[in-house]
Formats: sequence, C-alpha cells, structure tokens
Amino acid sequence: MKRTELPRAEALCARYLDKKQPVLAAVSGGADSMCLLYFLREQGYDVSCAHFNHQLRGAEAARDENFVRAWCEKEGIPFYPGTGDVRAHARATGKTEEEAGRDLRYAFLRETAQMLGAQIALAHHLDDNAETVLLNLVRGTDLRGLCGMRPRQGDIVRPFLGQTREELVTYARAHNIPHVEDHTNADPNAAARNYLRLEILPRLRELNPRAPQHIAATARSLTVLDDALEQAAEAALSHAKAQDGGISLSLNCFLAADEVVQPRILLHLADALGLGRKDIGRKQLDAICALAQRGGSAERRYTLPQGALVRIADGSLTMAFSPAALPKAVLVENVPLPWGNFELTLLHKPDGEGISLRAPEDGEIITVAPCDLNARLMLQGANGARSVKRLCVDRKLSLTERDALPALYVGGQLAAVWRLGTDVTFLPEGGDAACFVRIIPR
Repeated sequence: MKRTELPRAEALCARYLDKKQPVLAAVSGGADSMCLLYFLREQGYDVSCAHFNHQLRGAEAARDENFVRAWCEKEGIPFYPGTGDVRAHARATGKTEEEAGRDLRYAFLRETAQMLGAQIALAHHLDDNAETVLLNLVRGTDLRGLCGMRPRQGDIVRPFLGQTREELVTYARAHNIPHVEDHTNADPNAAARNYLRLEILPRLRELNPRAPQHIAATARSLTVLDDALEQAAEAALSHAKAQDGGISLSLNCFLAADEVVQPRILLHLADALGLGRKDIGRKQLDAICALAQRGGSAERRYTLPQGALVRIADGSLTMAFSPAALPKAVLVENVPLPWGNFELTLLHKPDGEGISLRAPEDGEIITVAPCDLNARLMLQGANGARSVKRLCVDRKLSLTERDALPALYVGGQLAAVWRLGTDVTFLPEGGDAACFVRIIPR
C-alpha cells in the first residue's frame, strides 16, 4: 500500500504537525493507535510513544503495556509509560470511570509532551467522530456537540480524523502492523459508545453505506457556524470586568447579543471564573438567559454547581463563587464580635444602634447567625407572623443585603433580625432593655 492511500491523514499532518518538533503519539496497543505510531514514523516525524495503564483490566492491561513496550523497543521508538488509579480518582471527584480515565490519561500525555517539547497526536478516526456526534445528540447537546471532534483542538492533533476505520484496517494489513484487542470493545453493553459502534452504526450503514462519512461531513460543516458563534461570544466577553471576586458584564451588552450567542457568553464567563463548563447544561443556561431577559429592576439570582452564583442586578450580570456562609457565633458580654459586614457587642443597656431584647432566661445564650428565610417573626402591631423572606421583600432589601443581615437567636429561637425587627416574644418587658446588642457596620 502506498502512503498516499491515506491522503487525508497526510494532509492533516502537513497542516497541523510541525516536522521540526517531536510528536508524542498516544498508543493503547489497539489497531488504530498502532497505525498512528507506524504512520507518523513513516511520514518522517520524530515520534515517541506514550502508553497509559488505567489499572481497570488487570492482566489484560499489563499485557497491552508489555506489547507496546516490546514493539517500540524492537522498532527503536522511545516509549513512555504512565499509570493511574482511575477508580480512586472517580470516587474522589464523583466522575464516571470513563471521565476519570480521560482526566488522568490527558494529564499524563500533557506532562510527558511538555517534558519532551512535543506535539500530541491521537488516533481518533472518522468513524469515532460519527459515534461522538451521535452520542452527543442522544445525550443532549448544543451546536458544539454536533461538531464532534476537530483535527486540532488546543494542543491535541488527530491526523486520522478524515480516514475511516476500514481504511486503517487495510493500512495495518498492508504493512503488517500488529495490535492487541481489548475484549470489552466487543461487548455492546460495556459502554454506550460500544453500543453505537456495534448495534446502531451497522443499521445506519444498511440505509446508506456512507452514513459515517455523511455524519462527519455534516459535523465539519457545522464547525463554521460554531466558530462564528464563538467569535461573537468572545467579542462580548471583551467587555467583561473582574469585580468583587467574580466576572461582570453589562446586562445591556449581554442582551444585545443574539439569543443563540448568549449561552456561549455564559460559558465563557464560567471559563474566566475558573468554574469550567462540564456541569453547566442547557437547562441552567436557558434559565439564566430567561432571568436576564425578564426585565425589571429587582435583583435576580441563579445558583450553579461548585458554589457559583449568577447575579443580575444594577445593570450587570455577574458570575462569582458564593462567599462561604457566615458561622454561628456566641455573643459574650462586652466583647466585640466581628461578623460579616458588622461588629456586634452584647451590652447591659442601649448604646448606639442595635437591638434591645428581654433578659435571657436560665441557660439561654444569645447567638448571631445568618437568617433563615423561612423562619417567621411576629412583629409588634403586625397582623400575624411573617416570614423573614417576606419581610425583606416588604422593606425592599436586595438579595445581597438580605444575605448579610445578622439574625439574633436566644436559646436557639429566632429573636430578631437586624433591619427587620424583634419578635414580640423577645421584646423587653416594660420597655426597658434587659440586654442590648450593639450593631455597627464595618
């Protein structure tokens, strides 16, 4: 077989790989990755081999590593092994084993490539890409998911992305390239991708033998539109500013973007914040966009994973990590206590601004803590108890102001909330304060 029988791979190599720089090929020992290693060497690249043992398949995984090592030694190709406890990483991060394995594998590849000053090449081919597009479609995705994999994504190059699995099998046979088989690849129930490859794509080929090629071609066409949306999102993000530990963008600027661009802007904000995109799905993006489009001056919030928060107020859309909840703390007589934006001091009599309370009964202590929005206060002269949340709304307190309010508890019961009032149960008898909590803004 002539090398030109993989013309699309040659073209991608010429476009994305620099022959003056070493190439690190990720090799599992399977047919595709062994073809990649052989092909890159035949193309004249200074190629090294990286193999990662995921510690998931016992003796078979050790067999794969030994096979790749031995072949590289025979062919004079530098071999770099890596390993990691995928199951432990999955437990520690809450990810699936597939996700955890990818994390560890890519970290190893990048670390090794950095050590060698090398480019990274992976063996994904056209059929892999068709499977990726279908899998994303079934699981639910946006335009980016329908674009599948790209020949170059960041520091990763995929020279075989334009070649079919069948073409690589033919190439391997023509050049007597050995490989090992992962027995789980033949089990349609082992992974969703296996099911697509073994059960779904064969049926699609019955409708059209070139179904994978057409799926991959459509994905390539969509990348043009995806790139345009990314550019529009990046243009809007150029107006964002770091503010109060978060990233803030003018609400007018956000709303001026097309509705299909707005979710991209949010994802870029998440990237800039360090939150990342993995746990932000279509549901969250749509909800935030709806809040932004609602209009009105009232503050709006949406909670994201990892303690992040989107706040829409004062003409801005801000994404930030929520501050840690303020602790519950005991007030000690005549000892000032810094708490949030306030300093609280328990006194015998009124002195400045603060809250007057009845005398604590035996065993009762006075504490300060964040207010429970669902807790209720019976205020003097009110027609029944009202929730803290309702009282905040009545007094037109913003969500930020509400979250900062110190609540006083006597014997574990809500006695008063600063700026809202004191429950009648805890008012001083006869109008004379038996104790006083002075509250000074800091």
